[in-house]
Amino acid sequence: MTRRPLVGEPLALDLINTQWVERGRLVDLFDEPDGLRGWLAEHQLEGDPAAVEAPLREARSALRRVLEQPGEEAERGLNAILARGASRYTLRQAAVHEQHDVDAGWLPSWRAAINYLDLLRQQPTRIRRCGNPACVLHFYDTSRNGTRRWCSMDGCGARAKSARHYQRQRSTP
Repeated sequence: MTRRPLVGEPLALDLINTQWVERGRLVDLFDEPDGLRGWLAEHQLEGDPAAVEAPLREARSALRRVLEQPGEEAERGLNAILARGASRYTLRQAAVHEQHDVDAGWLPSWRAAINYLDLLRQQPTRIRRCGNPACVLHFYDTSRNGTRRWCSMDGCGARAKSARHYQRQRSTP
């Protein structure tokens, strides 16, 4: 399976990050052999890859639109995915139980959409796109002071620092 540049983000953002730019070319994990199967396993999501692929691609597009082109139309796309399921809560033996009523093919997509809503409820300003204009990755900033700018310091952060250093060296007489 292809090595992704950013892993470990919340489900919604990790779904978006199944597409990334590598050497100027857009890479899609779901186009790689066993990429989708591996992603589902990584997130302990069940489902037949053939049944969940189209819904996941739709959810990924809807989430990306909401983040990059916010507005009513983008929200309609995400709301269409959210409308595919519902949660029911029950109380048994003093414990809260949650049951999801979602078509199996849409369950991973629906969970990603719900996860996005959870992130919005927590701290929506911590949902960020990498500061590198050529990068398409998103992350949830968990830094103490909330000033993270790059998807990773090893990748985009290091490239930005190198570029600034190069510019300073070049402009020094």
